[in-house]
Amino acid sequence: MRIVLVGPPGAGKGTQAAYLARNLEIPHISTGDLFRANISQGTPLGVEAKSYMDAGNLVPDSVTIRMAEDRMEQADAAGGFLLDGFPRNLGQAEALDAYLKGKGIALDAVLDLEVPEDEVVKRIAGRRICRKNSAHVFHAEYSKPKTEGVCDVCGGELYQRDDDHEDTVRKRLEVYHSETEPIIDYYKAQELVVTIPALGKVEEVTQRAMSALGRGE
Repeated sequence: MRIVLVGPPGAGKGTQAAYLARNLEIPHISTGDLFRANISQGTPLGVEAKSYMDAGNLVPDSVTIRMAEDRMEQADAAGGFLLDGFPRNLGQAEALDAYLKGKGIALDAVLDLEVPEDEVVKRIAGRRICRKNSAHVFHAEYSKPKTEGVCDVCGGELYQRDDDHEDTVRKRLEVYHSETEPIIDYYKAQELVVTIPALGKVEEVTQRAMSALGRGE
């Protein structure tokens, strides 16, 4: 299957993408992972992307598109893939369509993870990260540490990242509404969009998505 996963910040795309890709036995292709891999490996695209980032500029769509196309060319993606974070805007969606058409293949579905905006803000603004190990993540409401401000695992200080402050989250949502949300209408016109309510336990959301894809139990 060839799937695009979309949804606002805080919808749980990364978590759901990992579960779905494993269940469907297809690679999870994340834009963040693509950038990290290309930059760490010093590929021509990685060098180009880093030059923009070091200058404080946005990486052009053309670079992101080429990274995604290169990844989709790899052998493990021959039978399908799950795209997470790409396409991010209409230009990227149109480029993806052109690429797939050139290969004689097409998307099977676009999964839209739907979460109320207030819930998105609550999820992200309540997040607390351990300074010693950023993999240790807590939440002020949903996953409280035993001692406020202290990591249960290693005793490190818990803090709120600048990106997680409420005003920043709301700005990120504005960007999502203006840049990414239009691709949902673009794919609705192709009858590809399946809306998945993303409230509830991770496993419940995954099961809804699998059922929508005709792969439920």
